[in-house]
Amino acid sequence: MPKGSQSFAHHAMMVPLYHYWTTLFLVVPTVYFAYVAVTAFSWGALMMVVFAVGVILAAFFARAFPLGVQDRVIRLEERIRFEGLPEDLRAQADEISTDLLIGLRFASDDELEDLVRRVLGGELTDRKSVKAAIQSWRADHQRI
Repeated sequence: MPKGSQSFAHHAMMVPLYHYWTTLFLVVPTVYFAYVAVTAFSWGALMMVVFAVGVILAAFFARAFPLGVQDRVIRLEERIRFEGLPEDLRAQADEISTDLLIGLRFASDDELEDLVRRVLGGELTDRKSVKAAIQSWRADHQRI
């Protein structure tokens, strides 16, 4: 994503070579191998299906594990940002889910306190509603 302004409507980053082409390059041969294994069964054809499914799983986890680490880093970063909030909010920081903290990372420092109160009050209950409530967007160009 080019550096610049981000907003609720424009902040997700898609990498076409990964999100579209790699998926296509993995799924199409797997479907073909499965077709061959069903229509002209052989142990070799079955092993190709098993191998192809394994490659798809490896690709999935190669994406999922780093995203999990990014989520943990975002959680830590937001907890550090909470140090500037009033004590009553800092004391309740553990009650905010990682999913909601990921939404809060886009909030400017000026509106963070209000948004945290709304999250803790149950008004904002998911990442999408948190992001939609942000008025002054703080761009995050590091997460992909």
